[in-house]
Amino acid sequence: MVRNSKVEFFDDVQRPLIALGNDFPDGHTVLPHRHRRHQLLYGASGSVIVSTADGSWVIPPERGIWIPAGVEHEVKMLGDVNLRSLYLEPGAIDMPAHCEVVGISPFMRSLMLEAVDLPVEYDPESRAGALMTLIQHELRQLPVQPLALPMPAHPALAARCRAFLAHPTPHETIGDWANALGMSRRAFTRLFRHETGTSFAAWRQQACLLAALPRLVAGAPVTLVALDLGYDNPAAFTAMFKRSLGLSPRNYLKQNG
Repeated sequence: MVRNSKVEFFDDVQRPLIALGNDFPDGHTVLPHRHRRHQLLYGASGSVIVSTADGSWVIPPERGIWIPAGVEHEVKMLGDVNLRSLYLEPGAIDMPAHCEVVGISPFMRSLMLEAVDLPVEYDPESRAGALMTLIQHELRQLPVQPLALPMPAHPALAARCRAFLAHPTPHETIGDWANALGMSRRAFTRLFRHETGTSFAAWRQQACLLAALPRLVAGAPVTLVALDLGYDNPAAFTAMFKRSLGLSPRNYLKQNG
């Protein structure tokens, strides 16, 4: 059993898959770092925000994020978080070469919770070895969730995006951002799409969604979250949420809780 430790302490262990558990308080930030192995990070409680040079991802409870080997990332805790992580040797199985949020099924959740209580140097021919092999099969089946937010590399635009994420609102406009950056609307629009691969309106909507999800998962009322984000009424927020995820906030939480 290994809890509250670092995978680097076990990097020389000759096993394709290692499972570790770590508990963190609300607001704790794991500063930018990278791993030699691939990582599947899952919060059994609380929510986390994972950020890389390419974007940010929000991971509510019962979701996970796949982080390929070598990708520098920062992890911020929202609430008290019980993190459970799988660390996979590169090349062990074929997995995506980019970060993505994935759903964690009840079966996978049970496997991961069991795995963190196994010895790191488990016998590959034992029950523990069979469980770790099963997890590798299940990794390939995890459904991707649309919870990513691309971040620009352009310094001034990136700073503006980070400031927006701290206080997101649906009312900021292209004109507001273009003026703040000393650009024409046309130049800003072209730059924003080039840097993020999406339109300003779509990015703004996704940013509001990612800000709302951890609070909704934590039990905050839809009305309060909608008004705090600056929506004129809960119906407008619900419509945005449904456009993005295909379900109302209530139905999404019921289905994915």
